[in-house]
Amino acid sequence: MTEQYFGTRPTLEAVAARAGVSRATASRVVNGGSGVRPTLVDRVRQAVEELGYVPNPAARSLVTRRTGAVAVIVAEPETRFFSDPFFSRQIRGISKELAAHDSQLVLLLVEGPDDYGRISRYLTGGHVDGALAFSLHDEDPLPAITRGAGVLTVFGGRPGFPAAVPYVDADNRGGAREAVRHLLSLGRRQIAHIAGPLDQTASTDRLDGYRDVLPEADPALVVEGAFTAESGARAMAQLLALRPELDAVFAANDLMASGALRVLREHGRRVPEDVALVGFDDMASVAEATDPPLTTVRQEIEEMGRLMARLLLRGLDQGGTGAVEPTSVITPTSLVRRASA
Repeated sequence: MTEQYFGTRPTLEAVAARAGVSRATASRVVNGGSGVRPTLVDRVRQAVEELGYVPNPAARSLVTRRTGAVAVIVAEPETRFFSDPFFSRQIRGISKELAAHDSQLVLLLVEGPDDYGRISRYLTGGHVDGALAFSLHDEDPLPAITRGAGVLTVFGGRPGFPAAVPYVDADNRGGAREAVRHLLSLGRRQIAHIAGPLDQTASTDRLDGYRDVLPEADPALVVEGAFTAESGARAMAQLLALRPELDAVFAANDLMASGALRVLREHGRRVPEDVALVGFDDMASVAEATDPPLTTVRQEIEEMGRLMARLLLRGLDQGGTGAVEPTSVITPTSLVRRASA
């Protein structure tokens, strides 16, 4: 049974004495070092459990040269971060993986250009072992900032710059192709696309997938949104004004699809009878809550977060500050058929 200490904190010396080993041996076991016989490792771990010993973070850092913290940098303002369930699902996956490896998540959001200096100073200050960065836009300074700080970084989403860096992304282009082919299989011929912000690679990849299937599509059938329900509603209204005969819409995320659905209903269009509708993400809080429920392309958002953290931790164990050969992962997507198409 773990002994309870009130007022005094059990020390490493106490652990060593309980286990019958030297302080140096106890330190190697507690801090993940090697070269200790398995029987002694078991004795030290038992002593840690019995005493309720918690390593001193500062002392542990001196031994391991690790802070035990990882920066998660999201290149979006608070309003977008807290309103889009995509981010909470990805953060959940990251958090689970880091917690399983006794690492702490430090969240950094980008409200505006001034925040990049703050983030640069924080990373350069040695407060974290590595970084995970996602939702980057074109010409985003974050890749240069992390390189300048010497911080190993894994990116969420295919970066829009030529340097070889580790990243995790979904098969956005393939998923878009599957969505549009499904609409064609239903006999739809005037298929519009509500794109995401075209300064992000996920949006351009999904637009490319749409064009792969419909290379001769009328450019007026493509309207750019902002990955929000409000922008999806505005884009849908614009599409109906330009092409009232359209009979299908592929939206680049579920939130924009939900906004489009509201406008279609306001204009007296039945879904799916008059206009079939497909989204992207398969966020249950959105796709299953719409009326009718949304047909959408599923990407494993939480698993992508876990993979990002796993790649980073593996890189830190192997090399530390970027000497590791970049490894990237593209996760598969799948079409989830519901009532909207």
